[in-house]
Amino acid sequence: MYQLKKESVMNRRYNYMISRAMLQMFCNIWIITLVAMLWNVSPISAQSSATSSMQERAILITGTSSGIGLRMTEVLSAHGFFIYAGVRTQEDYARLNAMDNVQAIQIDVTIQNEIDAAVEYVRSQERGLYGLINNAGVVVLGPLIEMSEEDMNFQFDVNLLGPYRVTKAFADLLIESKGRVMSVSSISGILSGQRMGAYSMSKHGVEAFTDALAAEMKGFDVEVAAVEPGNYKSQIMASMVERMKKAGYTGEGSRYGSVLDGLSGPLDRSNYKEPDDVALAALHFLTSETPKRRYMVVPSEFEAQITIQQVIRELVQLNEGQPFTYTRDELVKMLDEALNEK
Repeated sequence: MYQLKKESVMNRRYNYMISRAMLQMFCNIWIITLVAMLWNVSPISAQSSATSSMQERAILITGTSSGIGLRMTEVLSAHGFFIYAGVRTQEDYARLNAMDNVQAIQIDVTIQNEIDAAVEYVRSQERGLYGLINNAGVVVLGPLIEMSEEDMNFQFDVNLLGPYRVTKAFADLLIESKGRVMSVSSISGILSGQRMGAYSMSKHGVEAFTDALAAEMKGFDVEVAAVEPGNYKSQIMASMVERMKKAGYTGEGSRYGSVLDGLSGPLDRSNYKEPDDVALAALHFLTSETPKRRYMVVPSEFEAQITIQQVIRELVQLNEGQPFTYTRDELVKMLDEALNEK
């Protein structure tokens, strides 16, 4: 802040020293005033317009009714972004639409007509689109050798084809703004395990989607990233249970027992931490001059450890016994080079 040398009231001599920053500010005001006079616009309105255009950058987030999508909507709108909040029900539409800096928008990522209508609506608002966050997602659990093709298709339709459809539809707007695209993956995009196959396959796909899209959008100055959350509080498991019960699932006859029997353990997300850190990762991606390609955001060291260890395990498995196997020292050198990359 600017410090003015304070003298006694009796000896004021108007000899305040103006800092360099203060002088620069006065120069900026003079320039704005001159431009405003030339264009017959008041300096205050010119400044307000510039500030507004920065603060009201428009972001579309899919799947905002709860969990990560809702928290992203709350955090980003509080930081001045204008949010198009993708929802599927009228109840969610009214609730999201009541928030400041938020316009709810009907969009089911599996329905092309709704996606196309959302594009036309966003265009009609004339804000452009600076950012897209592909957040909408579902989980389908079950052994791969027993899962129906219908369930597998549903898993991929939302989690992988959803981001593909929405990004493709909004690509022109994002290229026009030199904007940013973030897709919500998961540490399950690196990890996998029993009954998690379909979900992990869809999130592994999101990882590949992110890398390919980043390469293709680089020439248009559009930044692309994935965020890989760990176990945070959300409704994704509750929604899955509701779907399974409506379909009459019992687990009867399964070689593995009922999937629902495990939901009181680590699959139950009701007591997990709120996804504030995931929302802050999105904020960083949208505002940083040097955004990251990947944001692994986990609530515990254990989740970070098992995820990084899995990447290392895969490296070892890929390197083992192949004709061009690298030595330990060569692998360490590669790691050092990767760590030094910006």
